[in-house]
Amino acid sequence: MLDNCGRRINYLRISVTDLCNLRCAYCMPEVGIPKKEHRDILSLEEIENIVRAAVGLGIDKVRITGGEPLVRKGIVQLAENLTKIKGLKDLSLTTNGILLKEYAADLKKAGLNRVNISLDSLDKIKYKKITKCGELEQVLEGIAEAKKVGFSPIKLNVVLVGGFNDDEIEDFVKLTLIDNIEIRFIELMPLGEATSWSGGSYLSNEAVLSKVPGLIPLPIQGHGTVARMYKLPGAKGKIGLISPISSHFCNYCNRIRVTPDGKLKNCLHSNKEIDLKNARPDELSMLLLKGIKTKPMMHNIDMQDSDRVNRNMNEIGG
Repeated sequence: MLDNCGRRINYLRISVTDLCNLRCAYCMPEVGIPKKEHRDILSLEEIENIVRAAVGLGIDKVRITGGEPLVRKGIVQLAENLTKIKGLKDLSLTTNGILLKEYAADLKKAGLNRVNISLDSLDKIKYKKITKCGELEQVLEGIAEAKKVGFSPIKLNVVLVGGFNDDEIEDFVKLTLIDNIEIRFIELMPLGEATSWSGGSYLSNEAVLSKVPGLIPLPIQGHGTVARMYKLPGAKGKIGLISPISSHFCNYCNRIRVTPDGKLKNCLHSNKEIDLKNARPDELSMLLLKGIKTKPMMHNIDMQDSDRVNRNMNEIGG
């Protein structure tokens, strides 16, 4: 399916909950969020209907997100049901890893292809500080279990925050020397809670290349790839740099998003939404097509002066 800019849209990120068992400082308020009524979020059946309609339009790659998707009741059955949709080639999930030790084996058995794990520090004190309540050991155990059951490669998402984890860049990169793991450094985006942070919190991904000059650039692989890939000489794993601020990838963005309350967002950095929550199954294709065909050419965010997105990241989907 092509949008009006000629981009092939084949990737859907669908959030199954805005709830989370962490309170990451750039993602959601420390006090948490009011719990939505059950009727206000997508049911598992509605999620399946949306994915089925999207696949019918040419979507072949789906990522389950949150909030924290593993706190959603029925998540394993949902994954299994989605893998049965004819035409869906890749089903993945992004998690903070806290519950991954418990769920990894069942998710693998259900047919989930890949997992991305959010991890912004390798220091247990700093990890608890930015998550407000997280225990690093639980995440490390979840990563170990994901490896054990056969998820490969494991991808770790690291949001770069100036003055917080920029001194850990080399430590993250070194993990790739001994393990087939992909470290993905992501620039801090001015969304939700992060909009009020000082400009000093933003750190360009050029800081990674500056601190680790020995990284070797790799050829771009795959349609819609948003990460510039690198590796250390002789390393088993890779480094990915995702730079939505310093070097946006709008010209080959291949994705749309659906929020847990059923709003279609054709751009992460736009407040424009299309309501899918109350649509009949036979209306979904038309609404999804409308979203794809009105996808903007590019976002206009920067860290100084831009229209701010009204939702926190947990309300949109990571």
